[in-house]
This record gives sequence, C-alpha cells and structure tokens, in this order.
Amino acid sequence: MTENIYDITIIGAGPSGLFAGFYAGMRKNKVQILDSLETAGGQLTALYPEKTIHDVPGYFAVKAEDLVADLVKQTAQFGVPIRLSEKVVDITKQADTGFYEVKTSKTSYLTKAVVIATGNGSFAPKMLKTDEPSIFDEAKLRYNVAEKDQFNGKHIAIAGGGDSAIDMALMLEHVGASVSLIHRRNEFRAHESSVDKLHASKVDVLTPMTIRNISDHNDGLMLTLSNDHQLEVDTIIVQHGFLSNNKDIRAWSVNLKMNRQHFLVDKHYQTSSENIYAIGDTASYEGKLGLIVEGFKEGPHAVNQIMEKIQSGQLKHAHSTSMF
Repeated sequence: MTENIYDITIIGAGPSGLFAGFYAGMRKNKVQILDSLETAGGQLTALYPEKTIHDVPGYFAVKAEDLVADLVKQTAQFGVPIRLSEKVVDITKQADTGFYEVKTSKTSYLTKAVVIATGNGSFAPKMLKTDEPSIFDEAKLRYNVAEKDQFNGKHIAIAGGGDSAIDMALMLEHVGASVSLIHRRNEFRAHESSVDKLHASKVDVLTPMTIRNISDHNDGLMLTLSNDHQLEVDTIIVQHGFLSNNKDIRAWSVNLKMNRQHFLVDKHYQTSSENIYAIGDTASYEGKLGLIVEGFKEGPHAVNQIMEKIQSGQLKHAHSTSMF
C-alpha cells in the first residue's frame, strides 16, 4: 500500500542527515531518518558535545550539542520521524516496483529513495599509546568531554595535534587550573586561525614530544615525556582522532562503489545505485572539503534530484519563504 511507502529514507542523524530531513519534509515528502546511535547528532554528540563550532553560517560560534538540538527542532516541525537505536542491516531492491526495502534491527521499510548520511561509519576513538608500558588508573584518562564544568580547577593534559585537540585545549583553558597540549610534532594539523589562538592562549604547548610513561601520582597522574620532562595532572584527554568502519554497510545487498570508507558519487551525489544518494562525510568526490556546511548543501541537492525522478512535475528548486 502506497501510504506505507516512504519517498525518502535517510540513514544517519548527524548534521547532514538532519538538515536533509528538514528540507525533504519542507518539500512535503514522506521522509524518515534512521540512526543506530541512541541520540541524534552523530560524532558531534557522541564525541564532541562541548566542542565549539565556528564554521556554520549564521552562528558566530555554537556548541556542538546546541547545533544538534537546533537541527532536531528544525526537522521536527514537519513531523519527520527520527528513529534512533535502529541500525540498518540491509538494503535490497524490489525487482517489480524498483522500490528499496530497508531492513533494520527492529523492522523493515519500503522507500522510493535512500540518502546515506552515515558520516565515516561506525567510529571509536584512537587509543593512547605510550612509548613504554604504563600502568595507571585509566578512569583518569578520557577520550571525550560531555560536560566541561567537571574539569573546573583541574590540571589537564591533552594529547593530540589536530583541530579537535586544539579546540579542546582552548575550551578547557577557561575552566581548568592549567592546560597542557602534548603533540609529537611542532606543526599542527589544524586551521591556521586555531593555531594562532592556541599560541596566543595560556595553554602550555609541549612540542615535539610524546608521552613515554604514565603512572599514578597522589590523586592524579604523572606523565613522563620523551624529553624526560615530568608533568603532574589530574586527568589526560586523548584527541588522536577516531577509527571509522563501514564493514556493516559493505554487507548490504545493494552494490555501492566505495573509495575506502566513502561512497563514490556523481555530481548530483548519487551513488552507483539508482535512487541511492550519499551526502556529508560519507560521500567522496573530487574537491571534497569535509566541512559541515558542505553536507548542508548536498542534502537539498540530493532531495531535489530524487523529487525530479519520483514526483514528475514537481518544482526542482523552491524557496522556504513560499512554504511556510
């Protein structure tokens, strides 16, 4: 029955998937969003809820969890269901109708088109490796920060040299008693403006250094660095990035061409399968930048392409002022 068939099923409730769901709902499609995680927001919520984001249009600066909350609210106004804790285990194409059956860990759905917005797939933080074997209270080692206020007055070490490590250091500078950033190189893998802010801050930048050993010391930790310098801290936060995995997606019945962890898409973000699109970090094409705002552009474009195919006569481009 057609009332049980979705026009568009979006897989992934990160920023790109949420905005695509909002746009599809605004264009009066029957759309749903599926995500295997317990909360919406993808990596922003799971790994960096307290992180401040500076490159989203319209926001001078916005905390990651606040951006996600706004996106959820924006999408909800059109009644788009966001089905959490529901992992997609397979997608098959029906030979007679051309529709796709999306099988999840809970049920299955029929849909005319699919938009994949799974980011880099399932992810886990890269574990800290010290130069020497270390035995210490690992409860004092963190890989993310859910509430920055828990570090009020603490002496903090951060390990890493990318944007996330620098953002974390700059964020905690204002709540911690001291913040030290440890990186194995003098050069950072981060935006130039962030590096400038780091060097202008009170953060103690320790480069080029590695962590040779960690041991318990009083109520905190003692870090012995590669130059024999010792650093006493209350906690260490590791920001070495994360390992991503799309092995579950590779097991789907539909044949989707991939470039390592990412889907190869054409100029309209369609994958190698008809009416299956990929947007956000999971999409691969020449010139890809990997910014959040890029996913915000790709979602509406993919939705318009889908509508042109499945709803003949629909206006391809529409402005929001005519829809409210």
